[in-house]
Amino acid sequence: MKRFVEGEDRAQLSLLPARLEDYVDEENPVRVVDLYVEDLDLAALGFAGARPKATGRPAYHPSTLLKIYLYGYLNRIPSSRRLEREAGRNLELMWLTGRLAPDFKTIADFRKDNGPAIQAVCARFVGLCRDLGLFARAVAATDGAKFKAANARERNFTKGKLKRRIGQVEQSIERYLQSLDAADLQENDVAEAKAERLKEKIAAMKAKLEQLRETEAKVLSTPNQQISLTDPDARAMATSMRGSGVVGYNVQIAVDTEHHLIVAHEVTNTVVDRTLLSPMAGQAKAAMGAETIDVLADRGYFSGEEILACEAIGVIPYVPKPCTSGAKAAGRFGKDDFIYDAAENTYRCPAGETLSHRCTTVANGRTLHAYWTTRCGDCALKAKCTPAKERVVRRWEHEAVIDAMLARLARAPGGMTIRRRTVEHPFE
Repeated sequence: MKRFVEGEDRAQLSLLPARLEDYVDEENPVRVVDLYVEDLDLAALGFAGARPKATGRPAYHPSTLLKIYLYGYLNRIPSSRRLEREAGRNLELMWLTGRLAPDFKTIADFRKDNGPAIQAVCARFVGLCRDLGLFARAVAATDGAKFKAANARERNFTKGKLKRRIGQVEQSIERYLQSLDAADLQENDVAEAKAERLKEKIAAMKAKLEQLRETEAKVLSTPNQQISLTDPDARAMATSMRGSGVVGYNVQIAVDTEHHLIVAHEVTNTVVDRTLLSPMAGQAKAAMGAETIDVLADRGYFSGEEILACEAIGVIPYVPKPCTSGAKAAGRFGKDDFIYDAAENTYRCPAGETLSHRCTTVANGRTLHAYWTTRCGDCALKAKCTPAKERVVRRWEHEAVIDAMLARLARAPGGMTIRRRTVEHPFE
């Protein structure tokens, strides 16, 4: 094999073997991991085993296991078994640990037993970034993703799911009873054997029915009317794919838009994102140490109450409004087609008529102002507006906050593009 680059002979001895240091250049991220972990006071952060015992077999220092954990995080290696293999063959990891190779059980136990301490390390890193001035722009993007728990879907129960299962069991019992009646009309050994089997199935179904009714009583007594038997904190959640769902958790993150650093994260069992905008924005604001912060989120976070709560804590939200208008879906004018005049406290309809303020009501804890005109009957556009006698437009008492946010979002058309390229990558 001439005129090709040739490797070294595997059997060739070397008097001066290469150092591990030679395989890790000065710009390698593992050097940052090494310096960062060595500078931490692991005992103060709450790591178990930071101070060795006087007797017994020597243990791995928590700094070694923390370096392995952080290396796995940076390189997308979550499995403790894979980390065990990498520690024995990966030159970067050999350099980082001094050629120590803990077994997978040790790595897994370290991760399991030091959850709060690892969170404290993450918070300390965010604080370091803040001290270095990396969050000067104070803009964050937030998003969430559903992660499957160890709880199978068959061991998660909701009110609707139990109602369907109880109905299925009752139908099975009725079907077995009909088959039993038919078997009783026959007088032979085969019919008698079949009748015995049917009786056993009916007894099993009745026991199952009783168990389901007991579970139903437990479900109805819980605050959110849902229980999971294997992982009590897990909840049934819909995913982006229609007709699919998982029993798991809703993991939320907030990411700095300039350096793409995760500044806040939270594992919740809240099924939808609509109530999580202000909590995550508040965590991001505190982590970034800013007096005010801009937060970008998708339309799943849109909620008038949450937008108002963000304004109260110094967070400026950018959240698109979803189109949920029934009138729009039916091909008629939506509320957005009516122009509000704040000075006159009136609406102008697409036909140019003025809708005056008529009354104030309270629905679901929200104060709503109602506007309408008495001239709808003579309007040429009535068929495109409402099938009722008059078109009524209702306005939330704090809707000015939403109007200001939508106007702000219109002046920043690239905001949602920045959000997507910032916060969706950590979940890939």
